[in-house]
Amino acid sequence: MNPTTNIAIRAARAAGSIIMRSFSRLDSLRVSEKNTNDYVSDVDRSAEAIIIDTIRKAYPSHAILAEESGSHAGDDYQWIIDPLDGTTNFLHGFPQFAVSIAMQYRGQLESAVVYDPVRDEMFTASHGQGAQLNDRRLRVTDQKTLKGALIGTGIPFRDQRYIDAYLAIMKDMVKDTAGIRRPGSAALDMAYVAAGRTDGFWELGLSSWDFAAGALIVREAGGTVTDIRGGDRYLESGNVIAGGIRVHGEMVKRIKPNLPDSLAF
Repeated sequence: MNPTTNIAIRAARAAGSIIMRSFSRLDSLRVSEKNTNDYVSDVDRSAEAIIIDTIRKAYPSHAILAEESGSHAGDDYQWIIDPLDGTTNFLHGFPQFAVSIAMQYRGQLESAVVYDPVRDEMFTASHGQGAQLNDRRLRVTDQKTLKGALIGTGIPFRDQRYIDAYLAIMKDMVKDTAGIRRPGSAALDMAYVAAGRTDGFWELGLSSWDFAAGALIVREAGGTVTDIRGGDRYLESGNVIAGGIRVHGEMVKRIKPNLPDSLAF
């Protein structure tokens, strides 16, 4: 495990402590709506602040891209942070949310942490060194087809320009799979693919901080991650398909025919 992954773990645990202290007193939180159906609370801001502080103490020259405070200039190393992925779940007392921290160097993801503070599950990955859940090595499933597969997704609730395409994809996916799950945290959805809890995942309209860490964890667990047309521009577009190599290929086949020409990648 490289040093930046260790720093990410330390930062995620500190943020997780803040999140869980507030989870038992949700009625006292101040909440505002950033955009349509997109909320932020004091907990998001406090968790992000302690993550940034932890990173800055170890790597003061690194750049940072964080959901709540935006872009912080720095060198060729950039941290990508979602302090509370699944804020809406958190605010409703629905225990499916996570801290997501990734670090990339000149565009290549190097370190990743997705931390579920409710279950104390720490999903980690370092480039070229595999992925772990706590101390257990992770591997995607070897599911060969969509028949019998359990697939995760996220409904594009913020940007609904492609909701019709999404629903058409959903209709095609439901035909053969064992089921579709929409738990509400893309970071955990990706981590669950890496852990073999689901066989694949797709979503449209994400931000890079929602799934950058999850993308590296899936890849280091032997999985495939692409944009919605099977290319490599998923962090740029926010449209992603992830899974074991065979299931991923089957998902691409089902998804591509339903995409409008305006959805390039």
